Amino acid sequence: MKWTQITIETTCEAVDLLSAFLDEEGVLGIEVDDNVPLTDEEMAAMFVDLLPDEMPTDDGTAKVSCYLNDSFDKEEIKTKIKNELERLSEFIPVGACNIIESETEDVDWMNNWKAYFKPFRLYDNIVIKPTWEDAPSDVTDDDIVIDIDPGAAFGTGSHETTRLCIGQLKKYMKEGDLVLDCGSGSGILSFVCSNLGAKEVLGIDIDETAVHVSIENREINHITEDQVQFLCGNVLADKELVQSIEPKYDIVVANILADVIIPLSGVVQQFMKDDAKFICSGIINTKEDEVRQALLDNHFRIVDTVSMKDWISFVAEKDN
Repeated sequence: MKWTQITIETTCEAVDLLSAFLDEEGVLGIEVDDNVPLTDEEMAAMFVDLLPDEMPTDDGTAKVSCYLNDSFDKEEIKTKIKNELERLSEFIPVGACNIIESETEDVDWMNNWKAYFKPFRLYDNIVIKPTWEDAPSDVTDDDIVIDIDPGAAFGTGSHETTRLCIGQLKKYMKEGDLVLDCGSGSGILSFVCSNLGAKEVLGIDIDETAVHVSIENREINHITEDQVQFLCGNVLADKELVQSIEPKYDIVVANILADVIIPLSGVVQQFMKDDAKFICSGIINTKEDEVRQALLDNHFRIVDTVSMKDWISFVAEKDN
């Protein structure tokens, strides 16, 4: 099967905002190509070692590509991209803004990305490892190693939004907690919670493919269904599903998009204990105020706010 590849020539500053926009449009894959060199800290975390003359020259430009099947109106998507670039240009440099259309086979983008997904370390003792890679030589018995094959699901752990969630889970989750993972994707946050001592984790995702991927990853990580369970469903639309979820969770974590977190903030309290924490991420900084207001309007008290690059994470609890 052939896919349409849309490539936008832009700037590094616009990459995150443009990627978030494309994700909201429901494209089937997003790929970023830039020359931003890794920092020493990032190279150490990702177990790579480059000589100075091997480092790319950062000229500030970037290419963002997305992939469309026949269900998309290509001209409509290109028009939306053009309009979004014009909107972004009002407050950040957006570069050349060339929009290039081409065709590609499945194999060109569904598997080639694996060459760039390497083991990396998070927060000193968590190592995320793709299933097709060997464990790094410096992994010890004290490390938590999560094996992930994201397949067609979101979640390798490398994006700032996932890193923010994991950092807050390490900070607020306690041994024996019950955790609800809304928008569980590849299952990475659910597995981290289980390894950090959660008694029980329930992951819910609207995408049936993501649920299948997370179940496969659960088996790879030798985690039982009693420890981590996955369901396919939409807590914003399925009343029967909502009624089936007990109000027993100590932690609810949602690494989704701001436009989903906003309505979710009006639903999620019914799953939480009185002293539970709601950890939400996936919030681009241009949506920070909207999400904050939604949390306050839905009787949450924000107890912690952290950011990484252009992304924000809130920790909130019931404002009883």
